Amino acid sequence: MSISILLVDDSDVNLKVALLMLKKLGHHADIATNGIEAIEALENHSYDIVLMDIQMPEMDGLEATKIIRLRWHQDPRIIVLTSLDNYRGICLEAGADDFLTKPFGIEKLRKAIKCQMPTPSFMSSELEEITATSDSCQAE
Repeated sequence: MSISILLVDDSDVNLKVALLMLKKLGHHADIATNGIEAIEALENHSYDIVLMDIQMPEMDGLEATKIIRLRWHQDPRIIVLTSLDNYRGICLEAGADDFLTKPFGIEKLRKAIKCQMPTPSFMSSELEEITATSDSCQAE
């Protein structure tokens, strides 16, 4: 299944690492370097997932997440990527759907993306139940 991802981070190093992980997972992502660019990107393109850093210039990820939730409600799914582990509750209250603490490995990124993707309508309820019990999708 092809998914549309927007990666939002102001660090060149973080962008390169995340893009490499996404490529290994078979995904491509568009890039924004702050919350303002993220909102502009969402105005011009529909994304399934936004991978959102929190600490950025001009507009931080928390403010961008709040605006995205006000304008687009539940879509796209927002996964916060931050080194600030104590921000988990704040990020989820702002409207984020999941939270990954940097540094994170490719397996945690894969799981977070998988958990935020809608289940295809052709998937049987039996398979859906097996998937749900074998790969918990609660924010870690």
